[in-house]
Amino acid sequence: MQDTSVSHERRYAVDVLLSGAPARYGERMLPRRASALDLVRRVARSLMHAGRSLAPSRAPYPGDAATARETAYAPKPDGRPDPGEIVWTWVPFEEDHALGKDRPVLLIGREEGWLVGLPLTSKDHDRDAAQERSMGRTWVDIGSGPWDRRDRPSEVRVNRLVRVDPRAVRREGAVLPRARYEEVLAAVRLAGLT
Repeated sequence: MQDTSVSHERRYAVDVLLSGAPARYGERMLPRRASALDLVRRVARSLMHAGRSLAPSRAPYPGDAATARETAYAPKPDGRPDPGEIVWTWVPFEEDHALGKDRPVLLIGREEGWLVGLPLTSKDHDRDAAQERSMGRTWVDIGSGPWDRRDRPSEVRVNRLVRVDPRAVRREGAVLPRARYEEVLAAVRLAGLT
């Protein structure tokens, strides 16, 4: 005969997942039942706080671009994302395109309805350059700018071309100066991606 009893710990865990505002259950504070929408919001929020988020419900990600054929410096102050601009958007992880995070991306070109860009980071990879190279990642310093609210220096990864759905761009961060854009594009060419 199978044991159908549920331990207090399991019941507590399930109640926490289905939670809203806390309600007392014995000696523990258990939350009241919440709607399915509340549950989805809580799970999504917890994933985002862990630095990972689920892919937005837009066109399925077709994978990273192999090359950047149509590169052009063409920023325009029209509110739409253009090559030469740094924008904030959802970027899938390399190892699992269903997961990713919101981050800045330098747009460098277009490909069949998608924008092609390079992910940015504020992490200083000069300290671990050898390790990054051994992992197949190449970074170029681009300095600081209005794309980062804390004005931290940024680096752009020049050997990963992410496709960006223009409708998924959350906001434009800044226009990268043309000279800096050309330096980045030269590094992309050295990586063999143009």
